[in-house]
This record gives sequence, C-alpha cells and structure tokens, in this order.
Amino acid sequence: MSTIIKVKGLTVSYDRKTVLSNIYLDIQQGGLYGVLGPNGAGKSTLFKSILGLIDIDSGSIRFKEKPIIENRKKLVYIPQKGDVDWNFPATVMDVVLMGRYPHKKIWERLDKTDNEIALEALRDVGIEHLRNRQIGELSGGQQQRVFLARALCQEADVFLFDEPFVGVDVTTEKKIVQILKRLATEGKTLLVVHHDLSKVVEYFDHVILLNQRLIAAGETIATFNEENIAKAYGGQLTILNKPALLTRKK
Repeated sequence: MSTIIKVKGLTVSYDRKTVLSNIYLDIQQGGLYGVLGPNGAGKSTLFKSILGLIDIDSGSIRFKEKPIIENRKKLVYIPQKGDVDWNFPATVMDVVLMGRYPHKKIWERLDKTDNEIALEALRDVGIEHLRNRQIGELSGGQQQRVFLARALCQEADVFLFDEPFVGVDVTTEKKIVQILKRLATEGKTLLVVHHDLSKVVEYFDHVILLNQRLIAAGETIATFNEENIAKAYGGQLTILNKPALLTRKK
C-alpha cells in the first residue's frame, strides 16, 4: 500500500498546553485504522489537524504529497452525534445531499446526478425509505447512518469517523463495520476514533495509539498488545486484566 497521508513532526497546543507532541505518521491507502487512546489523548485534535481546521504549532501534513488545503474535498469528516443540532429543519435527503457541495462551484445547483448519487448512498446504508423524514425524528442508529450516507455521497478518498458506534444498536454497528471494510477493499482510507477495545482486533487492520504523543502505530496484529495499550492508557485501563480480549476475533 502507498502512503496517502504523511504527518511529520506535528505539534499542536491550546492555551499554551500541548495536546499533540511531535507526531510522525504514515497512513496507508486502503487501510482501516482504529484511532485509540484515553480521553484527552489528542484524537480529535489529530482529525482537526488532518482536515486543516486548526492551526498547528509545528510540523506538516501532506495528502498525496500535496498540502491538505489543495485536496480538502477528498477528505470527509463524520462527527459524533452529540455535535449535531438534530432540531435543524432538514430531511434525511437534505443532509445526505450536503455531501455533494464540495463538487459544485459557487452558486451551482444540485442536479439529477447528485440526487441519484445521494439515493444510492441511502440504499447502501439501508435507509432509503427514510429519505423524507426530518433528521430529529430518527433513532440514534438511523442518525449515524445518515451521516455515513453523506460521507459516501461526497465520494472522498479519506474518511474520518469520530466514535461512530456510540449510541447505535448492534444491527447498525455491524452494518457500519461491513461498509467500512468494503470501502477499505475499494482503496478508501478510514480512520475511526474508537473506545471499545474488545472489538479492535475484529474491526481494524491497523491501529494508532495516542496519548498526546504517538505511542505506537501499525498493523493491529503486531501493534495492539498489552505493552502498547498500557503505555497509552496507564491506570485507566481495566482490559489489561482480560488479555484474552486482545486476540478475540469472530
């Protein structure tokens, strides 16, 4: 696999407090990455840095050897459900079609092709029948599927998911994982902030372990081990008393 995103010496701070320190990462095209670490480890800051949404203190981030700003429409961010105003008067179709705007010029209208792409994305995640429903009327799992459909509609190369499985039912979680794995086989790159360490081996082929600095990154089978987990989580982690979960795979 070739490197699609290269992070070199990334350091970010807020109010003089360092959040990420001297991060070096090579993110491979077609990889499905679990981004792991305790609260405050800098996972969301890493995403915001990759997306070019915040200022960085030092270092660089390149997408296919070019600055992120030149390729922003090739990256898509799927937020936590708690970051969304679900009372906003928009239908499911309205939200999914937002994924088409990066492909349009200023004042250019959405057309029949955009609608067809949006409908296909809704079919892909299994909620085409909800396309005219107001987003606030949906269940947590359905809401997460809406934002996955919007991401698919954007036809990006890199997908950044911020805790996509929080508050969703088991069926939706399995559906999302199935779609993520399929996208990876199609050459898409997926980074997923994730907290349920018992599912890491099952879900991800690569992991990134953070705690303000890079603890470890690489293939899950080699990197997701008790030593690296202990370095990342310290005393916060009870899973270390259950080593069998490290090799769980269905």
